[in-house]
Parts: sequence; structure tokens; C-alpha cells
Amino acid sequence: MTEKNLTGKKIAMVIPFQDFRDEELFIPRNIFLTKGAEVKLVSKKMGEAVGIFGGTVKVDLTIEELKVSDFDIVIFVGGSGAAEYIDNEKAHQISQEAFKQNKVLGAICVAPAILARSGVLKNKKATVWSNALDKSAVKILKEEGASYEEKPMVVDGKIVTADGPQSARQFAEKIIELLKIDSN
Repeated sequence: MTEKNLTGKKIAMVIPFQDFRDEELFIPRNIFLTKGAEVKLVSKKMGEAVGIFGGTVKVDLTIEELKVSDFDIVIFVGGSGAAEYIDNEKAHQISQEAFKQNKVLGAICVAPAILARSGVLKNKKATVWSNALDKSAVKILKEEGASYEEKPMVVDGKIVTADGPQSARQFAEKIIELLKIDSN
């Protein structure tokens, strides 16, 4: 039997309405739900969000409705659609509020670029998705004062960043670990 050590914890997962990376949402979300957490999916609009590989989910809240203080954790999910949040003022405000309220803050794939643009990665270690042909997200991290590390996952304080779908399980487990430490 799985230990329900996240019972009573609330997690907001901010996803693109179109083209989130399926594994980066479904793997962590299933782990959180199995552990007893309440997970709310947040996007630019209400309706059914669609992943790159066709996975669909019902959006619970818009980013305009999200109150960071109602949640223990805020996570930005990646995928090509997440680029819409890189220069989104509301996404920046959400990440800044989570940081100021000392919440666990996570971002995977290209989503760490959102945190970088919001200013919360300044002087912090972080990772982000890149490949041989596209280093644009790495460039954003560096421009915004983050210390980029070419690793699958990087933790700096209560900020967890990961480089993509292959790191989704490790990313979720680290967030749970930080939440448990925070609860003690």
C-alpha cells in the first residue's frame, strides 16, 4: 500500500492549454495523487487542455484565478506550449508570489525559462531543456542571472528544475521530499 504522506497538501500545476508535454504532467500528477495530494490544473483558459501526444485534461482554474496562498506547491509543466508563459506577466507574478511565500516551486522542460524571466532564478542554480540545435532556454536562464547546470535535475533551496520528460519521476520525487522537509 502506498503511503498517503501528502494528504492535505495542495499542488497547482500550471500547464499550457495546447501542447503540454504529456509525461511531464501525467507522471508527477499521478505520483502526487497516489500520495494523497490534491492537484489542481491551471491554464490560460478553462476547458480541455491537450498534450503534445494527445493526452487531455480538464482545467480547474485559469492563471488569473490562481491564488498562490491556497497551495503548498506551484509547478510549471513544460512542452512546446509552455513557451507562451515565458513572457507572460501573470505567470511571472505567480512564480514571484510562490517564491516570496517560501513555497516549493518547480519547473520542468522549457518552463524554468518562465521562472528565470520572472526573476526568481537570479543567483540560483537551475537546469532547463535544450538540445544541440536549440539552446534558447539556456540563454534565457543565463541572461536572467541563473547559474545553468547541464544536469537532469537541479535543486536550489525550494526551487526544483528539471530538463524534460525523462526526469519527470525524479522531479516529482524531489518535490515530495522537499514538501516533507517543509512539513516537519
